[in-house]
Amino acid sequence: QTAGQSGEQELESLVLKLSVLKDFLSSIEKKALKALQEMSSSTPATAPQPLSRKAKSIPVQTFEVKLDITLGDLTKIGKSQKYTLSVDVEGGKLVVLKKQKDSQEDWNTFTHDKIRQLIKSQRVQNKLGIVFEK
Repeated sequence: QTAGQSGEQELESLVLKLSVLKDFLSSIEKKALKALQEMSSSTPATAPQPLSRKAKSIPVQTFEVKLDITLGDLTKIGKSQKYTLSVDVEGGKLVVLKKQKDSQEDWNTFTHDKIRQLIKSQRVQNKLGIVFEK
């Protein structure tokens, strides 16, 4: 295996995990809404038990990535910089971290509900497009 193939497999795995997470969180939201509606219509005598998940916990995945400049960001053209992308599937968070001079860090956190679409590039195998809300 080449490093490119390994990176591609990690990316495909990440895309799959994010897709599963989106579906899972959507079902949780529906269950929570239903539970809230039921609780507001009748007050239960006992506190509801927390849902137990049988699935194994998914550790936070971290990737070294380079951000690509899109047409909307032409004003920010500069040197291509390396970023760290952390994906917390269970927490529903995507964190883009950039190390700056003087060991300062600059990061953006995106929650699962802000991610609208993941697009795997047909031309470049290790490129992933992420479409955010707005």
